Amino acid sequence: MIAEVIIQSNVKNLNRVFDYKVPAEYEDNAIELIGARVLVPFGRMKSLEEGFVVNIKEHTEYEVKEIAKVEEKYLNKEKIDLARWMAKRYFCNVSECLKLMLPPGTTSKVIQNRVKEKSINFVSLIKDEDEIEFDIEIKKLKSEKQIRTLRFLLENGDALVSDIEIFADSSRAVVNTLCKNGYVEIIPKKIERNPFEGKNIERTEKLKLNKEQQEAYDTIADSMADMLFSEFLIFGVTGSGKTEIYLQLIEKTLKENKSSILLVPEISLTPQTVNRFIARFGKEKIAVLHSKLSVGERYDEWNKIKDGKAKIVIGARSAIFAPVSDLGIVIIDEEHDSSYKSEMTPRYDAKEIARYIARDNNIPLVLGSATPDLDTYYRAKNEEITLLKLNKRANESDLPEIEIIDLREELAKGNKSMISTRLYEEIEKNLKNKKQTILYLNRRGYSTFIMCRNCGYTAKCKNCDINLTYHSNTNKLKCHYCGREENVLTVCPECGSKQIRYFGTGTQKLEYEIKKLFPEASTIRMDVDTVSKKNSHEQILEKFKNENIDILIGTQMVVKGHHFPNVTLVGVIAADGSLNIDDFRANEKTFQILTQVAGRAGRGEDKGRVIIQTYNPDNFSIECAKKQDYELFYNTEIGMRKQLKYPPFCDIILIGFSSENEKEVEKIANQIHLYLKNRVIKENIGIILYKAIPSPIDKIKNKYRWRILIKCKFSDDIINLLNDTLEHFKTLKAKQTRVTIDLNPNNMMTL
Repeated sequence: MIAEVIIQSNVKNLNRVFDYKVPAEYEDNAIELIGARVLVPFGRMKSLEEGFVVNIKEHTEYEVKEIAKVEEKYLNKEKIDLARWMAKRYFCNVSECLKLMLPPGTTSKVIQNRVKEKSINFVSLIKDEDEIEFDIEIKKLKSEKQIRTLRFLLENGDALVSDIEIFADSSRAVVNTLCKNGYVEIIPKKIERNPFEGKNIERTEKLKLNKEQQEAYDTIADSMADMLFSEFLIFGVTGSGKTEIYLQLIEKTLKENKSSILLVPEISLTPQTVNRFIARFGKEKIAVLHSKLSVGERYDEWNKIKDGKAKIVIGARSAIFAPVSDLGIVIIDEEHDSSYKSEMTPRYDAKEIARYIARDNNIPLVLGSATPDLDTYYRAKNEEITLLKLNKRANESDLPEIEIIDLREELAKGNKSMISTRLYEEIEKNLKNKKQTILYLNRRGYSTFIMCRNCGYTAKCKNCDINLTYHSNTNKLKCHYCGREENVLTVCPECGSKQIRYFGTGTQKLEYEIKKLFPEASTIRMDVDTVSKKNSHEQILEKFKNENIDILIGTQMVVKGHHFPNVTLVGVIAADGSLNIDDFRANEKTFQILTQVAGRAGRGEDKGRVIIQTYNPDNFSIECAKKQDYELFYNTEIGMRKQLKYPPFCDIILIGFSSENEKEVEKIANQIHLYLKNRVIKENIGIILYKAIPSPIDKIKNKYRWRILIKCKFSDDIINLLNDTLEHFKTLKAKQTRVTIDLNPNNMMTL
């Protein structure tokens, strides 16, 4: 018997099957090997290579070697089929997709015992993936254990030293060597293996649904009974009770002894969601998967799902690949959120994966949002998705009143503060009434750029074409793209002037200003800088809620999903940030953010107020957010999208090129453009092809970046054209240039 094996590699030439002889002891049940991970001799390599058996057949035309070792079976035919579909759609290797479906942290070594040791040493990468792969390619890194350790960290993020020893078959000595050579750093942190440890949550009973909720529930429940694939969009205003519908649908699924997957966009949302589900169903039936768990915790949760102990899976994007059996429903909350799209290879969209899985299992896919993605709502309008509307808040409270403040008028009155007169008055009123306030500003740090007033010099990162941000807590200038830190400037390096000024505002500066304006108020800040430690996001939210902190200051983390009944005021410090980005979705993102953050106000008994500060009060997305009128926004924006040929009327494909060699990357990008242009003309392919140009941020992490943009209707013909293009790229013999292809990217700036 012959096994078809896919080698675990991201090298494009190895994205195919290789034939191997099945060992004699497995001949009788060779079919059971499909999905198993194996070690095989490959080429002239002295060490064994890792691979996956994807098919069994009787014969081969080649002279083949035998599988050296069969390891545990993690995959099934359905997962293999999904990986092949993903590899074709997202232009990557099948093995890269299969890795998403494996237990977190597993390597070629069979894991027989779970990690028992609790360690405080976390290992974190300093260099990025491209640098590491390049060093491996040029043989700068030769040690197999070092390479294995680095790839383990690339796949799993920060990890305990003890987890690396067990899961990556490595050692502390290897980690120490990598640390000395500048690849990793060791950070002391305290960690617990049980993500639910310390959670003692009082059980709750299900709530009585109102008429709109009941109609939505009944419609979805009827489709579950039919056991056919169906897709639903629960379009409900903020606070309309979408989560209660999810809870009761999952309760129905449990009664049928089936499993459920619930995806949430932000890690900061996960604890509140998990707490509510634990209160309803208990800890034993729930597993949670997200990147803030340690590798060991994720491994334990994965096995809890695989063993059938957990029937409810809650997590971020990657939880869609959980080893669930007897799946009964998939729910995606805040479906409009950009975090459902991966920005690393494989560049998959979790909503598309969920749709594939739901269709394959003949179960419903439920999407929920107060501000649906325009593409999703367009599909609902065209009856490709069943639209279920919730027009009222579940507790019958009114939506908050929204007021727009023109910052140009504030400046004219001499107010140069970050806080308008009106917002100041409302914060003061809230403090007197013992009510809570949320202030939203989607820029972290203290000052967003540093400039010399004498010559105009601006401090930029030496690795990236991006301004450095001043962080007052560390008194450092920091790049938010590569993490580089520099000392603060007191003298201009260009002209020697001392006229150095710090401009722009971030969350640190806002916190400083609030403390100065309201010294009696208690404040807490939530942004990337304050949630880097494990469970810090949950601790901040719990502290804000339970200790009745007066003011929560934060970035996008505070926008979505949170329920704080005592919050009656929300202030948006600068609504223009998301308008001024190089992205056709700028208006949509602005409307979504403003509507979502406004939805945090007035969720209890008291009516909410929202104050939006802006320099563009006449922008239609801001006007629609003030009216909280999604339909008006949709009708305006969809007309513009149709006229300009943007999604949902076409697909956008970005081909990105990056290299440390500026001349090479420009040359390669233009050669690929010429190849595509000739193919389009010769074969009359229906696409709009734009010329190769530098990316909006043309240098990140010391790599120069170019891109080609394509507008088209994505199809098999386009897939074939792009795969042919990747094959042509190999013939160009680019020494340093790497190429990526992204379908409908969420961030048009960073590719």
